[in-house]
Amino acid sequence: MIAFFANLFGYVLNFLYNIINNYGLAIILFSIILKLIMLPISWKQQKTMKKSTEMQVKLREIQDKYKNNPEKLNQETIELYKREKMSPFSGCLSAIIQIIILFSVFYLVRSPLTHMTKVDAELINQYKEEISQEEENKNNPYPEIAIIKEKGQEDQRVYINMDFLGIDLSSVPTQNLSDWRVYVIPVLYVITSFISIRMTTALQEKKNKENNSAESMEMEAVMQANKSMSYIMPIMSISIAVIAPLGLALYWLVSNILMIVERLVLNKFLKNEEEV
Repeated sequence: MIAFFANLFGYVLNFLYNIINNYGLAIILFSIILKLIMLPISWKQQKTMKKSTEMQVKLREIQDKYKNNPEKLNQETIELYKREKMSPFSGCLSAIIQIIILFSVFYLVRSPLTHMTKVDAELINQYKEEISQEEENKNNPYPEIAIIKEKGQEDQRVYINMDFLGIDLSSVPTQNLSDWRVYVIPVLYVITSFISIRMTTALQEKKNKENNSAESMEMEAVMQANKSMSYIMPIMSISIAVIAPLGLALYWLVSNILMIVERLVLNKFLKNEEEV
């Protein structure tokens, strides 16, 4: 499945690249298009998160009322979800889609000749054999990136313009530690990740203050746990970003910026809906 989506995304990325002839700009446009396609799901997820927060008080009332009657508790909980037209697994679909996209884009930037430009497999294998003889490429985890770097200028079939604002998007940070430019995109990614996290936690804190109830106080411990969990994804992502070609970090950086804008806009719309 991951290879299928990597190929599908590759067609889109290659189409954009053929228009603007720059890998970095193509990734930015690809990120915007993907975000627009995902917008209905994001909108639904935002509404679900808001509704879930509001349901916590009702769930707590049911739990208190039927704490000595597990069967009735389960029945009333199911009825509540039915009345509110929600599912306990409402957020699962979005999470699954995000995981599929994450790995698909990683496959895409790891092997752009295969998934993006669709270079003949025999030619790729031929060049892999040649560059594997060189000491620095003997155990290279990104042989197609090495092919682009070493063979691209002499063979246009395996050439991709990866220069983006003076940064080589084929570079892997851990393989180019002496080049300060490889740190720019990962550092910006980390900064935007923490901005995104702060926006989410600030919204949760605001809702708890607005509720000003015993339930919201009890939810504070849960919120703190969620806050800790929210740091795990950026930490995992940056761990991958420093050992992957910079094209992946650029995609994540642009996605983060778009996510911040998206949350600001969607929150504004949700607030307007409440006021109507």
